Amino acid sequence: MSIIINKNFDDNKDSWNIDVHGEIDIYTANELKDSLIESVSSNTKDIILNASNLEYIDSTGLGVLIGILKRLKINEKDIYIINAKQNVKKIFNITGLDKIFKVEG
Repeated sequence: MSIIINKNFDDNKDSWNIDVHGEIDIYTANELKDSLIESVSSNTKDIILNASNLEYIDSTGLGVLIGILKRLKINEKDIYIINAKQNVKKIFNITGLDKIFKVEG
């Protein structure tokens, strides 16, 4: 499966809006990592990751998000996971990452 990443900076909310379509796994995680690093390197702000079209995330994908979150926390910023499907939320709950990321909706 492939991944489609749409991103834009929301001046009103002063945050990155990232829409992810598809699956974040060992095959697509580097594409997500490169895209997020590019965004936060140019403008370190909160990330709002819309997961409404995210079908699956594995440990590699979670590792990418943790790495980006570490970069953001230096500047007291966060990653918000919004509109996640039940199976994606379950992965965050099982791993305990729902306590580290802001999982909403």
